[in-house]
Formats: sequence, C-alpha cells, structure tokens
Amino acid sequence: MELLNDMALFVEVVKARGFRGAAEATGVPNSTLSRRISALEKAIGLRLLHRTTRKVELTEAGLIYYERCRRIVDEARLAHEQLGEMLAQPVGVLRASLPVDFAVAYLAPLIAEFAKRHPGLAFDFDLTPRRADLVSEPFDVAIRMGEPENSQLIARHLASLPTELYASPGYLRQRGEPAEPAELAGHECLGMQKAGAGFWKLENGGETAGVAVGGRFALNSVGLMRRLAVLDMGIILIPAAVVADELAVGSLQRVLPAWSGAPIPVYAITETRLIPAKTRRFIEFLRARLARR
Repeated sequence: MELLNDMALFVEVVKARGFRGAAEATGVPNSTLSRRISALEKAIGLRLLHRTTRKVELTEAGLIYYERCRRIVDEARLAHEQLGEMLAQPVGVLRASLPVDFAVAYLAPLIAEFAKRHPGLAFDFDLTPRRADLVSEPFDVAIRMGEPENSQLIARHLASLPTELYASPGYLRQRGEPAEPAELAGHECLGMQKAGAGFWKLENGGETAGVAVGGRFALNSVGLMRRLAVLDMGIILIPAAVVADELAVGSLQRVLPAWSGAPIPVYAITETRLIPAKTRRFIEFLRARLARR
C-alpha cells in the first residue's frame, strides 16, 4: 500500500509540474513529497525526476514509469470509489475547463443547481479561451463546443445546440431585413471567422442554402460577437441558448426564422474512461439538463 501511495504522489507531482502545485493539490507538505519521491527513486534504483529551482522534468525512466503509474492509480481510485462510495455523495474538488461564453450565458444556472445538489463538492473552473491539456494539467473534465480535436481523449456527447440567425432591431432598421439566405451576402455578418470571409450553411426543412458572408470584424469571442450584434453591428448565427437574455428583453430578434444553421455539438472530454464519481455525476447531470433544454 505504501508503494501505491508513493506512486500516486509521484503522479500528482508530474501533473502539477512541481512539488508546490502537488502539495496544494494533495495537502501533503513539500518536504514530505520530496522525501517520498526520493525514497521511491531509491527503491526503484533509477532517477525519475530532474529537479531545478523552478520546476521538475521527467527523466526517460520517469516518463515510462509515469505512464504505467497513472493507469494503476486511476484503476485503484476507481475501485475504491465503486466499492466504498457507491452510494455516497461525491466529495472533493471538481476541476473543469469550460468555454467562456457558453459557461457564463448558459451553464451558470446548471452549475448552480448541481452545486446545490452536492454540498460536499468544491469547484475549480478554468474559463480561459485556450484548449486545456487534459494529459498534463489537473482537470477532471473539459466541456467543449464543436467536434473533438484529439482522438486519444474520451469524448462523451452531451447535446447538439441548433443555431439561428439574430440581429438587433436597430441594425434591421438601418440595413433592412433579409428575405432569403442569398441576401445575407450584402449584410455585415459577425462570426468566428477571418475578416471579410466566411461561409454559412443554412437549412429549411429539406432545403439547404450555402451563403458566402463577410464582415469587418475578425472575432474569437462569442461574447463579443453577441455584444456587437446588440450594438447594431451585424447579424450573428448562434445557438438560442447563448442569446436567451437578449431575446427576452428584445435587444436581439430572429432573422430568417424559417432557416437554421448546423447544430453545434457539445462534448464532455476526459483523459480516461476511468473517471471518479464527482466527474461522472457532473457529466450525467449536464447531459440530462442540456437534452431537456
């Protein structure tokens, strides 16, 4: 059991890229962690980590050992959870990477509901635009919009959000309301695209239309895209869930209501299928709520 504990500590040190981060994650003092890892290296007979004043790096032997240990530790944790906490409420810290605008505009009330259901859980959410590395960073799950990019990770489909066209009443008064998809080519269209270029595929029942659209803005933020639309700057193609507040107060309205864009899939991404109860419950809860909406 002591060897398994030391292996688990070694995995935490590697994930945190240092003893300080691992100490914060595990509650084990730096000095204890260093001593336990040194004892593990002595027992194995090989150096596992290169230590510097700023960080630690894996040796060649350490890399091989880490890949093995990570799977063993995951299996052991899952076994303990399934047998010892099968009926218990999940506890600990749930670390998740979330898409910024989708989390703020749509997931926030769902997260609040989940937190009320599980008072034993604490939450550590990262809402930066970057793609978190689930292999090297200590996240339990990442929620992503769009098709998964890394086939080596485990992707669980949560929902597909239909997209529609929206604009502000002020913009439509200034530029007129398009009567058919082809007219979008003459409008300012705001999207996650390069300035002056883009392509929207729309459908109306069995009918489809592809429209080359353009605009002056190159954006990588759904929140800014939504805000610019409210400020009369153009038409957006976006899930209704993301603009629910704007629709409720009338600052945005539907354009070409018979036409819709391609649905945007939402996935929960994990490094492994061996996920703890806190992560499994969170994924199951989001899938149920997103399907209902």
